[in-house]
Amino acid sequence: MSNSGSNSASTEKNLWIKNPLAAFTANQQDASNGIVIRNRIIVELVAAGAEPQTHIDKVFDARRHVLIPGLVNTHHHLYQTLTRAFPPALNKRLFPWLQTLYPVWAKLQPEMLHAATELGLAELMLSGCTTVADHHYLFPQALTEAIDIQVSAAGKIGNRVMLTRGSMSLGQDDGGLPPQSTVQTDTAILDDCQRVITQFHQTGPGAMVQLALAPCSPFSVTTELMKETAKLARANSVRLHTHLAETEDENGFCLQTFDLRPLDYLESVGWLADDVWLAHGIHFNDEEIKRLGKARTGIAHCPSSNMVLASGICRTKELQAAGAHVGLGVDGSASNDGSNMIQEVRQALLINRLRYQADEVTHHDALYWATRGSAQVLGRDDIGELAIGKQADIALFNLDEPRFSGSHDPLAALILCGAHSADYVMVAGQWKVEQGKLINTDIDEIQIRHKASASSLVE
Repeated sequence: MSNSGSNSASTEKNLWIKNPLAAFTANQQDASNGIVIRNRIIVELVAAGAEPQTHIDKVFDARRHVLIPGLVNTHHHLYQTLTRAFPPALNKRLFPWLQTLYPVWAKLQPEMLHAATELGLAELMLSGCTTVADHHYLFPQALTEAIDIQVSAAGKIGNRVMLTRGSMSLGQDDGGLPPQSTVQTDTAILDDCQRVITQFHQTGPGAMVQLALAPCSPFSVTTELMKETAKLARANSVRLHTHLAETEDENGFCLQTFDLRPLDYLESVGWLADDVWLAHGIHFNDEEIKRLGKARTGIAHCPSSNMVLASGICRTKELQAAGAHVGLGVDGSASNDGSNMIQEVRQALLINRLRYQADEVTHHDALYWATRGSAQVLGRDDIGELAIGKQADIALFNLDEPRFSGSHDPLAALILCGAHSADYVMVAGQWKVEQGKLINTDIDEIQIRHKASASSLVE
C-alpha cells in the first residue's frame, strides 16, 4: 500500500517572499516581486511592480537574495561521502577506479551508511538542494536493509528523496566487476525491491519519500534481472534507473558481452521508455539520441564526475532537442568529492561551453536542468519551478560575499561568480536552512560520526 506524502505539517498563514534581487521561475513566468506561500504550496507569483492579491500574514524581505526553486539532484551515491579523495583510487579510469573501491565499500556497516546519508543530504541542503535521488546498490550481508537506513536518515535532514533500490548480481566469479561479497541473488533482490516499495514509496503531490528500482549497470547484473526488475517496477508504478554509456570502456564491454551497444541492450531488456532515467548518458550516437528522445527517457548529466573520471561530455542540447529530459546530478562523492548542487550548476554551464558555443548554452539553461529539467527526469510535476500550485521548495542565495562584488546581473552572478551555499532553504513550506545554517540538525555532531565511520571503513 502506497502512502501519501501530502500530510506533512506546515504553516497555514500566507507568507510573502518579497522583492528578491532576482527570481528564476524555470517557466518564464514573472515573479520579480516574489511569491506567496500557504500550507506547503505556492499560491501566487507577484510580478514586477505588483502587490499580492492574497491577504498577507507574514513577509520575508528578500531584497538581498536571489530566489530560485529548490535544486533537484537526479543522481548520487551518498555512501561514497566516506571515500572522498581516497589515495588508492586517485587518477584512475572508471573500471579500475571501481575495482579499487568495491572491496572498501563491501565493508560498509549500517551506522556508516546512516552517517554518510545524513552528511551528504545535509551538504546538499546547505547548497540549496531540496530533492535528492540516491542510487544505492551495495547490499553486503551487514547491510541488507540499506533503504530502511536511508529513509531514517532522510527524515532527520528533511530533503525530499527518491531512493533507488539498486542491485548487483553479477560478481567477479561470473565475469562482473563487483566482489562476490557485494552481490545478491535475483530472488533476494526482487523480494526486497517489493518490500521497500510497499513499505516506503509515497504517491501524489508533496511526496517526501519515493522509491525507484535501479540495477547498478549492465556489467554488474544479469540480463534476466534487468528484465524482471522492469516488470516489477511497472507492476508497482515506480521508475527505473541505471548507469549507461558513461565511458567508451562500457560500450566495449557491452559489445563484447552482449554483442550490442549499451542502448541496444537497454532496449532489448525493455528499458527504453519514459519511466526510465539514465546516469551520465555520454557516449550515444546521433541515431541513439533520436531513439532516446522518442522514448522520452531521462538523462542525469553529471558534469563534475564526468570530468574527474575523464568520461566525456554529455550531448545535452541534442538530447533535449530530440525530446529526452535532461537534469543534473552531483554523482557520488568518490567521483566528485563534493555534494554541492549549486556548484554543479556552474560546472554544467562550463563543461557544456566546451561542446557548444557560448551563445548556445546559458546560465538559464544550466539552472533549468537543475530545477524543472531534473524534476521531469524524476517524473515529478509538483516541484522544480516557481508556479501556482507547486510545492513550496525554494532556495534563497545572498550575494554579499566578496566573490559577487562588482556583479551587475544577480541571477548570472549566482552561477558565474560561483555561489556555493544557500542562505535560506525551504522544503514543503518549512524552513530547513536559515542564515546558512541547518536549523533542526547539529552538523558538527554528524561530522564527528561521519569522520569516525570514514576512518573505520578504510582501516
